Amino acid sequence: MKKIGIKRFLLQNISYFCIVKQIKKDFCTFLGIILMILPLKAVAQDSIQANAMDSVEISLLTCSPHEEIYSLYGHTALRWHNLRSNEDLAFNWGVFNFKKPYFVLRFVFGLTDYELGGIPMKYFEQEYRSVGSSVTEQVLNLTAEEKQRLFEALIRNLQPENRIYRYNYFYDNCSTRPRDIIEQCINGDIQYTEREEFTPSYRDMIRICTRNHPWATFGNDILLGVKADLATDRRQQEFLPEHLLYDFDHAQIYANGEYRPLVKERRILIPAGVQVIEPDFLFSPTECACALLILSIVIMTLEWRRKKTFRLWDGLLMTAQGLVGLLLFVMLFSQHPTTSTNLQLLLFNPLPFFFLPVVVRKRPTRWWTILATLFILFLIGSFFQHYAEGMVIVALCLLLRSMIHYKLKA
Repeated sequence: MKKIGIKRFLLQNISYFCIVKQIKKDFCTFLGIILMILPLKAVAQDSIQANAMDSVEISLLTCSPHEEIYSLYGHTALRWHNLRSNEDLAFNWGVFNFKKPYFVLRFVFGLTDYELGGIPMKYFEQEYRSVGSSVTEQVLNLTAEEKQRLFEALIRNLQPENRIYRYNYFYDNCSTRPRDIIEQCINGDIQYTEREEFTPSYRDMIRICTRNHPWATFGNDILLGVKADLATDRRQQEFLPEHLLYDFDHAQIYANGEYRPLVKERRILIPAGVQVIEPDFLFSPTECACALLILSIVIMTLEWRRKKTFRLWDGLLMTAQGLVGLLLFVMLFSQHPTTSTNLQLLLFNPLPFFFLPVVVRKRPTRWWTILATLFILFLIGSFFQHYAEGMVIVALCLLLRSMIHYKLKA
């Protein structure tokens, strides 16, 4: 592949974004590194015919997280490196078009389409070195036939009719796709080493990734349902790049009655750099929830002394409860399987909107009895699902409203 052709193509194609870099200017709040889809179909046959496969290395690249929200889970790519011709490309399944209509809405509902894209390896390395992320390279122990099959599979997947796929964070992402294409091109079976008594839930794993970002953890936990708390097996755990790296290190290929390690050599392509951890927000979700509880107790005390409830406070809490509930209700229709059956809906649901006009006008209503019942169901649900940080405290604030209305009415 001529370098001039690559540069020219890169300059002409700048409309695609990947979840490994933040656009600092026009899209400073979004995710992405600009990656371009290289026209490799024409190069494929020449590359295979002109270069012996013994001069080719195919590697799994595992990029460590850095402390930007969009990169907390790491990233995976494949490297095709021809040592003889010096062709060196990184292939990654994290490319998407941010300009697509209703992108955010489609992402929430699990209707986002991602693509396979390629980039010269030197640009890939520059990006991760600039953000302080390490890149680990696992050179795969493949035969010449397997290398050729893998290269042909990459070319096939780069075709317009094949390169787009329906992205799913847990089940079909930039980590599972490289694994699947490697497995399909092996002449034999890959036998993995199972980790005994290692069955974390999806929620457990992503909480580890967001441990320095409590509000990111809160956002995940508020949207994930009870299915995210189920135990996972080895294959499910490989949605995270670091788990795939570990499993590849301990895997063997069984073919023709013989075993050979899947990984021939492991290298630190880019050592970890210096990263600065900055807090998401001045206060954590628990601190905010506690502040709300203190305010609720103060208002409840004033109401008890005056023998009169504050309609404005009731309206504010019911509106907040209904808005959170509306978000959780909408997520029931998402294509993300782990967002369904969210037991936080037992308390945080759109029901308050139906009673809000009556409460604000101080007319007789059964809402406060219903609210107390919802609170009890919510507590029972906490035995089956891990709730977002601080949500039980917020639920207690709502229960106090039910109690003060019952007492003053009595």
